[in-house]
Amino acid sequence: MWGLDVQRSEAAWWLLAITLGAVLFWVFYSFIGTFVFGVFIYYATRPIYRQMRRGGVRPASLAATVSIFTLALPLILLLAYAVAIGLNELNTFLANLRDRQADGDADGGTGDGTGDASADGIDQLTDILEPYFDVASAVNNPEQLLSNPEELDLVTNLATDAQGYIGFVSTGLLHLFVMIAIAFYLLRDGHRLSRWFRNTFGDERGVLAAYLRVVDRDFRNIFFGNILNAFLTGIIGTISYSLLNVYAPPGGAIPYAALVGLLAGAASLIPVVGMKLVYFPVAGFLFFRAATEEPTGAFWFPALFVAVSFVIVDVIPDLVLRPYVSGRNLHVGSVMFAYIFGPLLFGWYGIFLGPMLLVLSVHFARLVLPELLNAERVQPYAVDPSHFETTDQPAETGTEDVPGGSPAGESDE
Repeated sequence: MWGLDVQRSEAAWWLLAITLGAVLFWVFYSFIGTFVFGVFIYYATRPIYRQMRRGGVRPASLAATVSIFTLALPLILLLAYAVAIGLNELNTFLANLRDRQADGDADGGTGDGTGDASADGIDQLTDILEPYFDVASAVNNPEQLLSNPEELDLVTNLATDAQGYIGFVSTGLLHLFVMIAIAFYLLRDGHRLSRWFRNTFGDERGVLAAYLRVVDRDFRNIFFGNILNAFLTGIIGTISYSLLNVYAPPGGAIPYAALVGLLAGAASLIPVVGMKLVYFPVAGFLFFRAATEEPTGAFWFPALFVAVSFVIVDVIPDLVLRPYVSGRNLHVGSVMFAYIFGPLLFGWYGIFLGPMLLVLSVHFARLVLPELLNAERVQPYAVDPSHFETTDQPAETGTEDVPGGSPAGESDE
């Protein structure tokens, strides 16, 4: 049938293979957000891990552990803290919208039903985010912490407020553990997985090796460059703007400072203009308020906001991470749409999954599809395929760009 000569034993093995593949796909799909975030942690910590390995840190498990706990875990905790503050301010913002809507209805409203629809939308969003709001309420605003040092008992507050959401918190900690474990084993044993995959499925012309090489390079640019830059920018913006509000003149504070910082980090993913879409309008509002509201003339705070936004939030993260973002060979427009449509289609993890699918698709169409269609004979990089069969070559010869490729001289230990 279909021109295939399949023995009974082979059919049984193929059935088992399909079953196992379906089960593994179901497991991956059920925890897809955890897996893609684990891959992000891997790419974010891999440069540090490889530098430590080249510096003589042994064994590989120690280098992987130090890399994760010196960069990834503090970053996750800072990000969680910044998101918690942003959620608190989003909760306040939604409450203010609901109060204004109620005041408008009390004054007679518009009579066209748009007020009720708006109120229903706010209530639905609040209901969806209510568990996150309640858990985030355990984290105080930095402005309150600085003005009331006696309220620094965050651990006690968190334990008290989170008792009603013990299942929610436990699930989050479990996912965090799985993310860190994925990154750890990819750092330590990724070169073994890469070598097995190339030896098992590789072709004599090196198409698979070339495909993995360019995919790994763009994953590194996306995860260690763009997304890490967005996360760091959001954290820096949240902390900077919250601290600025401590010194703001009466009535001149940044509105929803932490939320503005997180939005600036998210906007940094947009090419060219980036976070300027966020802090330029906020700066204009601050200058307008300083010129029109009493006491007038307090322009020093809006000017300080612009200076901090440009230097600390915008320029410094860009200068630090720009060398890792440069050299990408993906169209900036396609990357922008991947960042936009990814979260819309898949949820929060779409910010990782959308660009991953873009990279896999673009390089498949560029390298593999012509070979499948026999349109052309792919000769990747004019490099001897045997070059990719070892993981003991120095990084500058190309091993650095192979997924899971080990640093120079790294053993399988």
